[in-house]
Amino acid sequence: MSSEPDSSAPKTPESTAPGLLRSSGVVGVMTMLSRVLGLVRDMVIARYFGAGAGADAFFVAFKIPNFLRRLFAEGAFSQAFVPVLSSYRETQDISEVKRLVNAVSGSLGLVLLGVTLVAMLGSPVLTAVFAPGFYGDDVKFALTSDMLRITFPYLLLISLTAFAGGILNSYDRFAVPAFTPVLLNLAMIGAAIWLSPVMSEPVMALAWGVFIAGALQLFFQLPFLMQLGLMPRPKVDYRHEGVRRILKLMVPALFGVSVSQINLLLDTVLASFLQTGSVSWLYYSDRLSELPLGVFGIAIATVILPSLSRKHAAASADQFAATLDWAVRAVLLIGLPAALALALLAEPLIATLFHYGEVTDRDVAMSAQSLRAYSAGLLAFMLIKVLAPGFFAREDTATPVKIGVIAMVANMAFNLALIVPLAHAGLALATSLSAWLNGYLLWRGLRKEGAWQSQPGWPVFLARLLFANAALVAVILWLKAPVADWLAAGGLVRARDMAILVGSGVGVYFIALALAGVRVRHFRQR
Repeated sequence: MSSEPDSSAPKTPESTAPGLLRSSGVVGVMTMLSRVLGLVRDMVIARYFGAGAGADAFFVAFKIPNFLRRLFAEGAFSQAFVPVLSSYRETQDISEVKRLVNAVSGSLGLVLLGVTLVAMLGSPVLTAVFAPGFYGDDVKFALTSDMLRITFPYLLLISLTAFAGGILNSYDRFAVPAFTPVLLNLAMIGAAIWLSPVMSEPVMALAWGVFIAGALQLFFQLPFLMQLGLMPRPKVDYRHEGVRRILKLMVPALFGVSVSQINLLLDTVLASFLQTGSVSWLYYSDRLSELPLGVFGIAIATVILPSLSRKHAAASADQFAATLDWAVRAVLLIGLPAALALALLAEPLIATLFHYGEVTDRDVAMSAQSLRAYSAGLLAFMLIKVLAPGFFAREDTATPVKIGVIAMVANMAFNLALIVPLAHAGLALATSLSAWLNGYLLWRGLRKEGAWQSQPGWPVFLARLLFANAALVAVILWLKAPVADWLAAGGLVRARDMAILVGSGVGVYFIALALAGVRVRHFRQR
């Protein structure tokens, strides 16, 4: 193998890129485990509860705190907290870091406790706001409200979990926070299998599974904070300089980093007016599209944010730009083939994972429609995850806010234009279109400010990427059986055939990349 540097490789600093690649791999593996168990969880839910009224009610009751988790805990809070903590780590001694951790834990915990109590008392109001289409169905509306009282404390628990994970990530302990979501899936699987048979309303077991999972996730991370010597001693102190900086960054960051989640929630609101099953179809297809997003997009974003924050604090503009370029190339390398595979294998994937028990052939077909629509925006979703940290690491929240508002308005316009001709699939397509707008505006803003600078070798890199993806599409089309065969086959046959398809596609893709000249060292160092 030649030792000459390749002109298509991103100019990533040698001292940084190996750590990024290795850390992204660790997070990716842990997230893959979580996502696979998440699919198992959804298979169990589909088998036990199908796509009926009970499943629709639970998905709404789970989506509301889950949406707020992504919006606040893993969205605005993490994007505000990690840069400030990284700055303290870079410029202050350990006693000041501990004071920041104590002040944030106490201040954040008090606010979250108040929000949780109000939400539990007002669960019927939240149900009416987030699923207005349920209002005329007394059974579905009451069931959703009851489950929401059980699931909403998850927001408190998981936000504190995200706080603990932010500390660990800032100290390059990425594996523990990445593994933590596994506990959610295990708790919900256990609740569906063992708790639902003993409850008068079986689907309520899923709500209790969510609550139990929140507690497990939080307490799992505490011993690792003790190892770092950063176990919080909560103290309510809104005057602390670090807390004020975090709050200042958090408020506008709500839009800047979480537009895609807001768009997904708007989809749920509108889908509640459509025929029964629409919420579940969108949920199952969204879960599949989130597999590559979580394993690769979020993994890369998780790793680069502390790195970018430290580079900004150290005024290392060249390394900052090179790290962003590395992240964009890594996303393209994985996101493009993932999007193509989801589009081409929509029905086979849905059938293999969810066509059991109460899920019908029609449910498979409807879910496949929205999965294709989501796949059209998968690459944009992933790019948003790695471009947004380029702003937040520099404590710039104004620009993402403007971009977020533009994307949200565009999403609503797309929703109104597409919901009539395409129903639930139109909602998914609208989300994808607005994500592309969001991603483009983020990229343009970073480039205009000089935070992202194109490194040498892009034309060659794109040509290699095109060649490998053409090979992937060719092998999938060659091996893919008719949809009717997938629906008629048994579960084991479908799993075997899907394993062959996925294994062949992945193998051919990476062989084609190797033949085109792409090497691991291109993403490790210059």
